[in-house]
Amino acid sequence: MNGLPLKNILSKSWQLIKAHKLLTVIILLLFYGIIEYFRLPDREEIRGLKKQTPKTTALMEARREAAVDDGKKYFLRQQTIPLGQMSIHLKHAVIAAEDGAFYQHEGIDWYEVKESLKKDIKKGRFARGASTITQQLAKNIYLSTSKNPVRKIKEVFIAWMIEDELSKSRILELYLNLIEWGNGIFGIEAASQVYFGKHASDLSREEAASLAAVIPSPLKHKPNIENRYLKYRRKIILARMAARGW
Repeated sequence: MNGLPLKNILSKSWQLIKAHKLLTVIILLLFYGIIEYFRLPDREEIRGLKKQTPKTTALMEARREAAVDDGKKYFLRQQTIPLGQMSIHLKHAVIAAEDGAFYQHEGIDWYEVKESLKKDIKKGRFARGASTITQQLAKNIYLSTSKNPVRKIKEVFIAWMIEDELSKSRILELYLNLIEWGNGIFGIEAASQVYFGKHASDLSREEAASLAAVIPSPLKHKPNIENRYLKYRRKIILARMAARGW
């Protein structure tokens, strides 16, 4: 009988300790979240993207630093051109490949997020991407290539700000001018010249689909070298374009 009160006291004490631990964790997470929030780009900086295309991005700098660490020289090829000077096939191919609901969502495609989570849980790893064109732009300009949850949350907030400040055509223009298409190759004009020896305005439907096909792994695959991956992805992209009347 004398042991019961002591057992109850110990049990309540342990519950109190656990509650305090949980409270401490919550406070630390909130504090960390506040710090990260204030490290996001401000509205003025994002508003500046309306007229100015960044000369460098977080991804470009990360690639440069990695090359220096490996003792290699890094040559950057990138040329900014207006959206109107890009092949219509390219715009269609990239939207079909990367973000079919680009003109409908406000930065986040919640259907793709749901499908991605289902597949990730099933596979037990990050197996399916759900990033929209806007999210990819946010990541490339401001963030790292890490897949950690904090980076993903920051990406979402920046994507919302970008959508709030920029038009869809400007978002697409920035994206196509800044994304990676190979080692040191950024933007569609540089990619078109390197891989097909022509201006981005002259890309054919098949060439555009090939370029869109390698966006997920631009350091592993090249749009002008035929392999099973390229053929498979290009076929899917061309089918999606045809289904939309493109």
